[in-house]
Amino acid sequence: MGDLEIRPAAAEDVPAIVAMLADDPLGARRESPDDLAPYLAAHARLAADPNQHLVVAVREGRVVGTLQLTVIPGLSRMGSTRSVIEGVRVHADERGSGLGTRLIEWAVEESRRQDCQLVQLTSDATRTDAHRFYERLGFVASHVGFKLPL
Repeated sequence: MGDLEIRPAAAEDVPAIVAMLADDPLGARRESPDDLAPYLAAHARLAADPNQHLVVAVREGRVVGTLQLTVIPGLSRMGSTRSVIEGVRVHADERGSGLGTRLIEWAVEESRRQDCQLVQLTSDATRTDAHRFYERLGFVASHVGFKLPL
């Protein structure tokens, strides 16, 4: 893992990120890698927001992982700032290599650097392997999540 770089995602990384988002049973149903326009527009919004950190893991010039870290100032918990980890993906040929752990460790350290008091994430109820992974890293399944499609 010595040659791994974690850096902000650039527009030219978007096709590789979208490919990873689409490369699983859930993503295959909700992502459209053939039309990058909405993803590029989203990347531009993310890049312009200082509380959004879309990063890629790059090895030998190839994007092999990604995640998004959002920093949220708030009033609850005595005015605490929290962060949310989203969209964690590791390229299929890198799974099991420790790359996911490196990405999450980066997100936790960046959260500390930004004075967050809490790091949270959600994971689809069907992703039992991911749940075990997050629990191994110290995350606790303490809440029930809800969604409302708009």
